[in-house]
Amino acid sequence: MELIKNLQWRYAVKKYTGEMVSENKIDQIIEAVNLSASSCGIQPYRLIVITNPEIRQKLAAGSFNTQIQDSSHLLVFAAFNTITSEYIAEYVAMMEEQRNLEIGALNDYKDILISHFSTQNPEQNAIWSSKQAYIGLGTALIAAAELKVDATPMEGFDPELFNTILGLSEKNLHASVIISLGYRDTENDYLTSAAKVRLPIGEFSNKLK
Repeated sequence: MELIKNLQWRYAVKKYTGEMVSENKIDQIIEAVNLSASSCGIQPYRLIVITNPEIRQKLAAGSFNTQIQDSSHLLVFAAFNTITSEYIAEYVAMMEEQRNLEIGALNDYKDILISHFSTQNPEQNAIWSSKQAYIGLGTALIAAAELKVDATPMEGFDPELFNTILGLSEKNLHASVIISLGYRDTENDYLTSAAKVRLPIGEFSNKLK
């Protein structure tokens, strides 16, 4: 299985070269994230792709993760703060259109979603949305490995700084997790030649029959 080989190849890169990842590969990674699973299928997060060096330098302030500014691209997974009835209605309408259904065919589904999320407070909405964003993060890591693009997932950043600089709060979003993309600096990254360390499959996985 080629995917297993690609996952054995990947690691969280610490040092990047200055080489840029082609837009074609970035677009494929974005598309893969867009195709990720999400609970209820409503994609409660957005992906922000940043290459601007000045913006990335500001985002890196106070973080020990130099990959924020040293890599080729920075992807910010920005989760919803609230799941509004308006968003659900618009998304379900899009589902009807893309599935060639009559208008209102999914009204029961829409009402169930609106009823559920209307009982959740903003904190619950934000936590739930962030969990969905992490599913997208996993997809991005796998897609990058498939394309032989190096990546570093990161939580070590100042989310409030990201929210302010990127204007996320006014868009009903918050920075949940980030990932840098680029190419490993084999001469200066101490992890390049290190063996990948994982639990033996028999210890990690337990098959119940």
